[in-house]
Amino acid sequence: MEQSKFVFTGVLIKENNGISALCLELDVASEGESVSEAKKNLFEAVSLYIESAVENNLPILRPVPEQDNPLKTNPDKILEKFSLKINFTVNTYA
Repeated sequence: MEQSKFVFTGVLIKENNGISALCLELDVASEGESVSEAKKNLFEAVSLYIESAVENNLPILRPVPEQDNPLKTNPDKILEKFSLKINFTVNTYA
């Protein structure tokens, strides 16, 4: 059993009804009513996305298009930019 560690960029964005969370390298988003809930939900969404991509032999990286990157389009709404570290176990069978 081999364990891999992925490190991505997470961004928290203030919305009218809560906080959106976005992983820039995967274009995976989630939301929450608080910063901690938004981060927790993004970690779960990213983990599920990576698991699904690996199981279905799909590319993992699919970055947010440059014209949609909130760091450039709405920098005033950014609450936090953070490292999103995901440990992922890969099981191989012969």
